[in-house]
Amino acid sequence: MPEVAVIDGKGAAGKPVALRDDVFGGVPNTALLHQAVLRQQADRRQGTHDSQTRAEVSRTTKKVWRQKGTGRARQGSRKGPHWSGGGTAFGPHPRSHNQDLPKKMRVAAIRSALSSKTAAGELILLDELTMKAPSTKELSQLLVSVVGKAGASVLLMLDAPQRSVHLSARNLPRVTTATTENINVYDLLRHGRVVMTVAAARRLEERYAKLDGSDAAATEPTEKPVRRRKPAAAKSEE
Repeated sequence: MPEVAVIDGKGAAGKPVALRDDVFGGVPNTALLHQAVLRQQADRRQGTHDSQTRAEVSRTTKKVWRQKGTGRARQGSRKGPHWSGGGTAFGPHPRSHNQDLPKKMRVAAIRSALSSKTAAGELILLDELTMKAPSTKELSQLLVSVVGKAGASVLLMLDAPQRSVHLSARNLPRVTTATTENINVYDLLRHGRVVMTVAAARRLEERYAKLDGSDAAATEPTEKPVRRRKPAAAKSEE
């Protein structure tokens, strides 16, 4: 089990906390992480790019020159893609860039990202984080004492939404706030440090922990009884 020291609000390290192996201590799957990040970036594309074909270009339909006798190639109109201002051949058109990824693979990608951050020593646990009123200066000083330097790239993860923390981190350029409900692989990997509370870590363990044998057996559907056909009654001989 990986153990991570818990840091208080003043930056002092306390007793280490043991985390689950199946969530924070697994072997990162690089190929799966790449596929999950690629899918997330592809889903963000609007897909509204469009180019005009020769049927959509507004140009004259007059024949450029006569068919024969000029010594030049035959031309029907100036809408062709080889003419300046003509239509585009094989250009982009509006379409959806969404990619599908099974739920089990998405969950496994989250586990791989958390395990990668834990193994690299980029996961920091806080005992708690509560703010009575929004204060960017107060939150910035807290992150400096926790991370060790100013202006670091930090993903601040909470177990529940806190408006004061969100408003305080909104003015920090390299700090992103998230909860355990909207966690994603891209935000986990693109930030240098992941700072989360102990309650958020426990919530992630409850949500992404693998089922053991007993739980798996309990969740498996029971087999339906097999219905057997009754033998047909023998016809009486007349």
